[in-house]
Amino acid sequence: MGMNPIVALQAALGILTAIFITGWTAAVMKVRRSGGEASPATDARVPTPSQVGVGAVTNFFDTLGIGSFATTTACFRFLKIVPDRVIPGTLNVGHTLPTVVQALIYTKKVQVDSLTLFALIAAAVLGAWLGAGIVASWPKRKVQIGMGAALLGAAALMLMTQLNLFPGGGDALGVRGAKLAIGVAVNFLLGALMSLGIGLYAPCMILISLLGMNPIAAYPIMMGSCAFLMPVGSLRFIREQSYGLRAALGLAIGGIPGVLLAAFIVTSLPIYWVRWLVIVVVVYTSVTMLAAGLATDEGHR
Repeated sequence: MGMNPIVALQAALGILTAIFITGWTAAVMKVRRSGGEASPATDARVPTPSQVGVGAVTNFFDTLGIGSFATTTACFRFLKIVPDRVIPGTLNVGHTLPTVVQALIYTKKVQVDSLTLFALIAAAVLGAWLGAGIVASWPKRKVQIGMGAALLGAAALMLMTQLNLFPGGGDALGVRGAKLAIGVAVNFLLGALMSLGIGLYAPCMILISLLGMNPIAAYPIMMGSCAFLMPVGSLRFIREQSYGLRAALGLAIGGIPGVLLAAFIVTSLPIYWVRWLVIVVVVYTSVTMLAAGLATDEGHR
């Protein structure tokens, strides 16, 4: 008998995570040796309590199904933690390890067809690698407009989820043929959008339902996709020095306990009203982000 596909997936994720930790550690050590504080990517001081707190709270609610990218962006802008230009890289790098922990927990809990799972994850990883390379080199204005638009899209998806406007899905735990090809193409695009700071959870859940699959199958697919694509995209952001090192460390340090608390102790919360609050905050953040980007544009004319 061959290895259980989920065990193989988790083993591969373990190896990829080790590569990410090694790469990030090497980058931090290099920064520490050079002793610079010239940019967010070279600020290697210990994270502040607020940075660790943002990591804990956003990953706690992420594990319960709210998503962490939009909420973290709102916190970063409200608390002025990192410059807008490096928010996408900081989100990807900082949330990588908490997301890996989530994936290791949830890919064990839910059964899903192996070919569908692996194909969709591979597509998302490729999308993220290409997307991170593009976004890392973008100027501040482009990031602000891109993220502002992406956040509006995320808020619309959250609103539709909240109002139960999405298809209920079917009973299938996998797809083949044209449906699999569509799933691969869309997940590739979602992986690329992760680089801009739009979370993959809500759109992936919709994709799975539209393909006629059981929505519960979305959990290992979306968590697996994020867990595999984030180390890959993040190493690119780290290499390009297009992220906030101190804030990313804060997200990672606070995020892992947040995930474990939600996954094993709290397990579920009545988060209906929390979701409405998140929608309002995300819309406000997207509008201010777009306004900032468009104002910068006006100033250049």
